[in-house]
Amino acid sequence: MTTSAAVSHDQKMGARLKYGLLLVFVVPCFCQNEWPVPYRRFPSRPQFNSYCQAGVVPFCPTGKASNTMPQFHDFDTIEVYALKAPVFEFKFGDLLGKFHIMHDAIGFKNVDTGFSYTLEWYELVELFNCTFAHTLQNDSMIWCNQGAACIYDGIDTKHWIENGTFVKVADITGDVFNKFADWVEWDNNTAIYYETWTVWDKPDGKMWFDSFDCASFVLRAFQKLADVGAKFNQSVRLNYTRINLYSDQPVYLGNETVVKADQSLYKNITDFYKKFQSHQSYQDLLTHLVEAYIEVFDQQQFYFFYNFEYWFLPMKSPFIKLTYLEVPLPKPNSTLYYRNKHF
Repeated sequence: MTTSAAVSHDQKMGARLKYGLLLVFVVPCFCQNEWPVPYRRFPSRPQFNSYCQAGVVPFCPTGKASNTMPQFHDFDTIEVYALKAPVFEFKFGDLLGKFHIMHDAIGFKNVDTGFSYTLEWYELVELFNCTFAHTLQNDSMIWCNQGAACIYDGIDTKHWIENGTFVKVADITGDVFNKFADWVEWDNNTAIYYETWTVWDKPDGKMWFDSFDCASFVLRAFQKLADVGAKFNQSVRLNYTRINLYSDQPVYLGNETVVKADQSLYKNITDFYKKFQSHQSYQDLLTHLVEAYIEVFDQQQFYFFYNFEYWFLPMKSPFIKLTYLEVPLPKPNSTLYYRNKHF
């Protein structure tokens, strides 16, 4: 095993030079002019790979059928709630909440009918599976990184209040909700994959890649509600979790076909992801996490997957950081930092 003391400055610079040259020789036609890289939408949601299986929690077990949303009378009054709870609360209680690792959702209550609903967007096969590729015995990789919307009857207020947030943010009409519901179905069919990381050049600096997770869904959903007529209570303050990586300008490596054509590069990528497999012995996991620490923090390199393409991240301090920052509730047709043409 390589130790941190054995990783010299020349080795670090050599790795950066190697992947800088890849930008010139492997993909000479690629030129990235827009940062952050726009999240790529798709014409429709592909069939889910049967290899990918949820471990502990099945996706949306009590949810409504795919591509169905409630429909209300135009003049019904609907209350909108912001919902937050610690990730893995079912297993660890409020432990992750102490570190501001929160899951976000939206609640809707029809005052006229008494019916209420919870709307969430999250990973189909749990967070770890969405964050890292599965490596197979033949040294190939499979990504189980789809995310999707789930709407189900009722709001478990006890769940959201005990360790998190349950707060009304707006009153809307049934007409506004119905327009929003159409957007949810479109968004769910075109925004098909989950992205854990937000990548920056430095804290509060240039963003290279934006995350696409439960929090970003709530942000773009609230913005869409504002755009179709919702007026939010601007006195409510809400914070959102981000898991951040810090890197010099990313180097584009190519899609799966391109990286597979370079056997050495593909092996480097698969070796990197082998360190983050959920189904391995405790001893192997501990060993691989030490190796991952050396690769990310000492060798300063990370292989990043976005839009079904691979990038090399020349990592730098502070490397990885969790933030829990306030984002104002939107106003109609406002332009906030998280809003762009893809929302």
